[in-house]
Amino acid sequence: MIRAFHRWPGLVALLVLALLGLSGAALSVYPATERLSAPQAAVDMSVADLTARIQASQPGVEQIRRAPSGRIVAYWFDQGVPGSAVIDPETGQPVASADPDPVERWLTTLHRSFFAGDTGRIVTALGAGAMLVLALSGVALVARRAGGYARWFAPLRGPLSGRIHVEIARLSVIGLALSSVTALWMSAATFDLIPVSGHSMRSSMPAVSGLTGIDPAQIDTLRQTPVAQLRDLTFPYPGDATDVFTLTTQTGTVTLDQGTGAVVSQTALTLLERIDAVVIMLHTGRGAPLLGVVLGLMALGIPALGITGVTVWLTGRRGRPRLRHNARAAQADTILLVGSEGGSTWGFATTLHSALTEAGLRVHVAPMSSFAPARYGAAQRILALAATYGDGAAPASARGFLPRLAEAPTGPRPSLSVLGFGDRSFPGFCAFADEVEQAARAAGWPCLVPMDRVDRQSPQDFARWGRALGEAIGIPLDLAYHATTPAVETLTLISRQDFGDAVQAPTTILRFAVPPRPLWPWRARAGFSRFDAGDLVGILPEGSAVPRFYSLASARRDGVIELVVKRHPGGLCSGQLTTLEPGETVRAFLRRNPGFRPGRGRAPLILIGAGTGVGPMAGFIRANRAQRPIHLFFGLRHPDSDFLYRDELADWAAQGRLTRLVTAVSRGRHPRHVQDALRIEATQIADLVRAGAKVMVCGGRGMAAGVTEALTEILAPSGLTPALLKSEGRYVEDVY
Repeated sequence: MIRAFHRWPGLVALLVLALLGLSGAALSVYPATERLSAPQAAVDMSVADLTARIQASQPGVEQIRRAPSGRIVAYWFDQGVPGSAVIDPETGQPVASADPDPVERWLTTLHRSFFAGDTGRIVTALGAGAMLVLALSGVALVARRAGGYARWFAPLRGPLSGRIHVEIARLSVIGLALSSVTALWMSAATFDLIPVSGHSMRSSMPAVSGLTGIDPAQIDTLRQTPVAQLRDLTFPYPGDATDVFTLTTQTGTVTLDQGTGAVVSQTALTLLERIDAVVIMLHTGRGAPLLGVVLGLMALGIPALGITGVTVWLTGRRGRPRLRHNARAAQADTILLVGSEGGSTWGFATTLHSALTEAGLRVHVAPMSSFAPARYGAAQRILALAATYGDGAAPASARGFLPRLAEAPTGPRPSLSVLGFGDRSFPGFCAFADEVEQAARAAGWPCLVPMDRVDRQSPQDFARWGRALGEAIGIPLDLAYHATTPAVETLTLISRQDFGDAVQAPTTILRFAVPPRPLWPWRARAGFSRFDAGDLVGILPEGSAVPRFYSLASARRDGVIELVVKRHPGGLCSGQLTTLEPGETVRAFLRRNPGFRPGRGRAPLILIGAGTGVGPMAGFIRANRAQRPIHLFFGLRHPDSDFLYRDELADWAAQGRLTRLVTAVSRGRHPRHVQDALRIEATQIADLVRAGAKVMVCGGRGMAAGVTEALTEILAPSGLTPALLKSEGRYVEDVY
């Protein structure tokens, strides 16, 4: 519900909001430049002093105005000819034209009304309302994705467009909400929906003395009023003995007898007028130029949020199937919740939804992140299809599910059953699904069928669980899932390097030609048009529809698609890859892996890889043209047999791309593994981590577990742990 409440105002009002944001950002510069360029009055200068100086320069002065920036403008008549200028308060002399900047005036009209009068003002008010809805719903969505308001600035994972969208939102949402509220107030005041001006009760004008000619410099009220409080001083009309001086300050309006200087009337600003002044200051930055610049920078986030928001929406529409006959949550007897990171679990959900719907059930499918038991009034069962991100974290579409599960009210509940999805070769196989299962049982949710697991998108595992589910419900359920993969491209091998035969670990570095970029602009980011080291290549081996994934050791700018593959006995994909000859081809597709990136900045990198795990590490080092400090710990069996990238690492060290290389040889004279090398270098490791280093680990799950254990020991005296570094985004793994 919150997502829809957030999405549609943004999509509908995107153009209006982008124009408002860009014009508002441009206008935010003017208060600051005006404040810097305008001559300022001394702190102790009075209105009487200022008036005397201006009258000495312009005897026919009729009005003096002070802007919130401190700029003084005087208006006068000289021999019947009107004039105006910006005044230097120290000399009373004109220093600049008072005419408004034509660009600023154009931008202001665009920002307020789109050059369409009252109709345009109504459109901008609607845009401000949409922006407020987006800001408030955005706060809730950012908190949901981050894992709660207390983790507002927690590191993010997931697709780049989504991370950029959230990063911009959590930096600018407060300013956008403030700008929206103040814009709505100003729009309401413009249409007299808020009685800001012209409705305050003024006292009737008492009789004046009828005298004229007092020197304003001798009027006590003007002498006691600092220039810093001045808004406007209007002089009496020449020759009219009934007219008065009118002094407007930050607190109200005072009229003064032009013959005696006595106070004729005095009216304080109403509460609404005071609020209006603050609102105008907050919205325009006039009187608070630094705030204006900050709000202007936040306003620049609006078009960026629009672009990334549309990208996220389109990506979600492509990744999440559009289901026919998806029942409403309140009417469904079966709630099907999906936790997916890359989108593959939605394919299983589609198959299950179709089968259950054909069996006569009313099924509602939604992401796990939208879990809301109060809406499931007719539900008899909840089925959670949960993938796992990394080594046990919640996938993108399941963020916030566990806290909502724990907070669900007690009482009669539908059954809740869990099906986990993962890869058994990973250490965190179905770890998040296990956590959901344990939390549901601990909270007292009844179970319809025991938890089961689907290994590597196995149709057989899914069908087995489906039969058990059908028996529990009392319907025949045959789940025939057909795996879908992204658009597959043909990769042609151009070279290979072989290692490891002497140590019974045949390993090959394969370099494939990069497919040409698509001609169509909307396909410019598809397939292998853009990739980085650490991304994953899905290879479809001959005779199988289930892809195997390998980490990339190159980026697009390197001109090749580089993989490091070890041949496993009986391995269908590794056997095919390691026997390829130049000119032969494989079918493959790209899967982004944004969670495994070195990131930007100058903080040191500690790269830890063993065997083929050195592949993406080589890609990171190759890309280190800025000579960021990189320390590589590389585990191999024997330097004469499987020292992958030996020559390249030496060249990169000479170029300053690699700061230090530490090898751990498991079959040499003094055998050791990378975790042993870490312990030997414990002091330097601890110093680097305390200095902000990021740790990246790639390799087998046994090696990764040993590295975690070693780093736990090394960092303990510093009060740090791998878990803490993970929460800060400074410890990432790609294990298999």
